[in-house]
Amino acid sequence: MSSSREVTGVEAHVAGAAGRLVVRDPRDSGHGDVVERYVIARGEGRPRYLRLLGGRFLQPGQQPDHDFVRRIVEDAAAVTDGELDALLAYEWRSRFTAAWLIGVDRRDRFRERLGELLLASEVCYAGGAYCFALARLGTRADAELLVAYLDRYLPRTDLRYEQPTALGSLLRLDAALGTSYAERFLTPDGLWDRWLGASSGLRASPAFTPANLRGSSDLRCDFADGWTRP
Repeated sequence: MSSSREVTGVEAHVAGAAGRLVVRDPRDSGHGDVVERYVIARGEGRPRYLRLLGGRFLQPGQQPDHDFVRRIVEDAAAVTDGELDALLAYEWRSRFTAAWLIGVDRRDRFRERLGELLLASEVCYAGGAYCFALARLGTRADAELLVAYLDRYLPRTDLRYEQPTALGSLLRLDAALGTSYAERFLTPDGLWDRWLGASSGLRASPAFTPANLRGSSDLRCDFADGWTRP
């Protein structure tokens, strides 16, 4: 029988949360090895979650580590839905890695769960991986989950969460689907302009133009396309 518990203070901080967080240790649901196997992935040198987070393998001209790629593709195919559920109920490293595996393998069973986690924004870093996975799933339903996130968090000009990554993912989906979900966020003095304007450093950075945000999403998704079988 699995059980959840609430963590606070230092324990919550280590788990990636700023306040209280409800977590379920995978060992309590019979998945005691999932963190070692999928998140740390011993034998790959640096922990897998750090390599995914750093994204050096995505840099133009960077030669891919074929063993690293092969292991992720194999694990994305081999991980069970139960194991992914266990990882998504744990701390940020586990949630982040699980979302990458879901995106690589296009596990659309997890669409709604990813949308819920993205909207809740409970832990650091994982949100960017949820956006990647939704962009990989590639349907109007995924676009609508990103829209719901932007509707909630773009008005929060005090928060620097995954608004840029979500917008980039939505722009990629618009281009693929022939839709215009992102259009209303990008009107002059609209939600995106106001969110950027709350921080002069962001407005001045070319990395935050819509074209560059979509380019970042394209880079991740196109690279993942190269990893996986059609």
